[in-house]
Amino acid sequence: MATHMKSRWYAGVVSLMMTAMLTPAWAQQKFDEERMQRDIAVAENVLSTLIKQQISNQRTFFPLEVKGSYQSGYGVTFTLPADYTTPMVWNDGNGSTTITYYGSGNNPPGVQVYGNDLNVGNNYVGDENELEEEDAPVMPPDPDDKERFKLITKETKKRNNDMDSVRDAYNAKVVEAAKTFILDYGDMIAQLQPTERVVVSNQGNNPRVWVNQFFNAPNRTHLSVEGLKSDITAFRLGKITREQALAKLKVVNTETVEEVAPDLELLASIFSRLYSPDLSKTYFTEDNIYFERLKDFGVIYYMQAYSGIERERDSRRYIMPTLGLNDVDQATRDKKAKEIYPKFETELKDNIVEYGRTLKSLKDDEVLVFQVKITRCNKCDIPSSLEYTLKASVLKDFNAGKIDRNAVLSKFTVKKGNNQ
Repeated sequence: MATHMKSRWYAGVVSLMMTAMLTPAWAQQKFDEERMQRDIAVAENVLSTLIKQQISNQRTFFPLEVKGSYQSGYGVTFTLPADYTTPMVWNDGNGSTTITYYGSGNNPPGVQVYGNDLNVGNNYVGDENELEEEDAPVMPPDPDDKERFKLITKETKKRNNDMDSVRDAYNAKVVEAAKTFILDYGDMIAQLQPTERVVVSNQGNNPRVWVNQFFNAPNRTHLSVEGLKSDITAFRLGKITREQALAKLKVVNTETVEEVAPDLELLASIFSRLYSPDLSKTYFTEDNIYFERLKDFGVIYYMQAYSGIERERDSRRYIMPTLGLNDVDQATRDKKAKEIYPKFETELKDNIVEYGRTLKSLKDDEVLVFQVKITRCNKCDIPSSLEYTLKASVLKDFNAGKIDRNAVLSKFTVKKGNNQ
């Protein structure tokens, strides 16, 4: 009996030793959240500095803020401010050209933009404190001032060409800086698993809704550079050359397309109806779901998901139409919002499969992307945003009966924002 127990004990010890030997080192280490945040903070600074060095010959009037976030199983994404990579060119009529940049939301201090029917940007160059009122509007030129108006009209065509060339040059510099960052500094994020990635993108969590709504802006750009941690480590250890490592990076540098196919508009309409307050059983949207068609990339749909409507401003009392609740407090709203999130996530994925297969205008190697900003929910431990990506070829195979629904669901790339 004793011999039998001893044999079992030895077998257990050997089993544990074999498990330890076969388990990768990164899997044996306990995840250190504080260390991850520190690594990301340092990496943010490095990336920002590299980009500034690349564009050191161009004048910028506000800081380049880079934000990094980690998602387990996906990796670290570093986002540039939305529309930071859409520069404008302003000519003063005397041969002097100044580069200006669109910012997110309100114009940043030191940069002001006006628009009429002209593709014209105007800027104030100086200290923020010199402005009588921050972000004060700059009026378009008076049409009665014929000489001034004639000068601007004459230069419009040249300015548009300048915008395109400067934007392309700027984007190329950002891509080069991102490549350098990923290969030479991506390994400083020590806790990344080999299958996780380092991504640099100008697609943040706040979709760029205002551009082209108030004035004619250049086509917006979509930049993304992505590298796997395993490839980054292989390069650092000398197992692959720099040229081989660069070839493994996934690079997207494209722009929006003005003319879009009817099937893309139809899909936006379908989802707007699916998530209307009277039809949805989870979250809903009050705004139209809009989209961007990106050249040789695919299409991105943007959606704002709500759980309730505040009855009166600052009342902290809510209507939750999809649940039939007409007067609940903040705590109840948050509790309900947390409860229905899993169902919203699952149903959204199912709906993308069911209705996304109707798309015919996407090429096989292009992608369908849904970016969703999730309802605010205090201490609910649900994501602040959700992004689903699926290749068009997968949807076409499903529509043709070549693969089943489970196979499609397994091919989604899922990215979630920080928990709230």
